[in-house]
Amino acid sequence: MTAPAPYIALALQTTCFAVNGAADAAASRPRMLASITRIADQITASKRFVGTDVRLVVLPEYFLTGFPMGETAAVWAEKAALEIDGPEYQALGDVARTADVFLSGNAYERDPHFPGLYFQTSFLIEPSGKLVLRYRRLVSLFAPSPYDVWEKYLSIYGLDGVFPVADTELGRMAAIASEEILYPDIARALTLRGAEVLLHSSSEIATSISSPKNIAKQARAIENLAYVISANSAGIEGIAIPKASTDGSSKIIDYRGLVLAEAGYGESMAAYAEIDIAGLRRYRRRPGMGNILSRQPLGLWRDALEGQDIQARNSLTGADGQTLTPDRSFYAERQRQAIARLADSGII
Repeated sequence: MTAPAPYIALALQTTCFAVNGAADAAASRPRMLASITRIADQITASKRFVGTDVRLVVLPEYFLTGFPMGETAAVWAEKAALEIDGPEYQALGDVARTADVFLSGNAYERDPHFPGLYFQTSFLIEPSGKLVLRYRRLVSLFAPSPYDVWEKYLSIYGLDGVFPVADTELGRMAAIASEEILYPDIARALTLRGAEVLLHSSSEIATSISSPKNIAKQARAIENLAYVISANSAGIEGIAIPKASTDGSSKIIDYRGLVLAEAGYGESMAAYAEIDIAGLRRYRRRPGMGNILSRQPLGLWRDALEGQDIQARNSLTGADGQTLTPDRSFYAERQRQAIARLADSGII
């Protein structure tokens, strides 16, 4: 298998302009397209400054919309969720084509198979403008996930659709959404399907200290011998939360866990670094203590975890198989029930 030549990846730290204040879709959709135009200019300018070998750009979490703050599922789906192959995706495809880059990001998205719901979706668009990776966030405290409609989701997309990996000219890529970087099993499942580069769109409290997410980014890279390209927001405009609460620390981490580049605060293209897939593949095939990936007794973990289903599956699937639309109290009650199960079983 021929490895791609080294290339530059950029975790673009850009401001999110939230659409919460928009009255409806007629008001929010132009804002989203305006954000895409603005980001397109930033990518073009960054590539001119850094170099033409910038081939991969990762954008922050929900960079087009911000996140729901009290809106019902139906309202947020109408106002902020993208249609599959809708105008926003078409515009993002144009950005990738014009800039000649692989473009990754994260957005809310509707799926016609699951009316009344939306999924938080990480994506990868190749330079032709074609979307080649669509990953739906699996663990979320305040949003639906495929696990909530698990049987139907599997019947439509299969397990490889739950843990997709795109085999591209830049290497094999997969996506992890936001706080999912804290869950090692997600990264491991993607790596065992071949992932070499983990695309991490985030919108998090940035800090130079050893925060849980900062630790987890390096841990996931070390555990899986994979690159982590992590793009954080440069603040969120248009909501009551102080803008700079989610600002800074976009970074690129190599397969040894070394931070190759990191941005400070504000909008920035500083988080860029060379990605050497040939070096990663050599390292993965090198015997020794450091080859953690080759030393995994996966059958042992399977036996230890079997039957430990902390959070219930299919919680948004009705008795007759129809998709349920959650109300605002659903997520808090679901977590309370999970904690109760942990307590009843003696785990906590």
